[in-house]
Amino acid sequence: MKKALVLFVATALLATGSAHAKGNKPCSGKKGGIKTCTSDGKFLCKDGTISKSKKVCR
Repeated sequence: MKKALVLFVATALLATGSAHAKGNKPCSGKKGGIKTCTSDGKFLCKDGTISKSKKVCR
């Protein structure tokens, strides 16, 4: 049981670390996060601006 818990925690930590290594997400920081996707696949931020990210949202 203890080995399973240790394995789970180690896996969770590795997954979290790799997410941080990928850099910022669209609408991060002062923009407040993603509000929704526009019809042309751009990110609409919570502050009302369109993200300049080259990623496409679905």
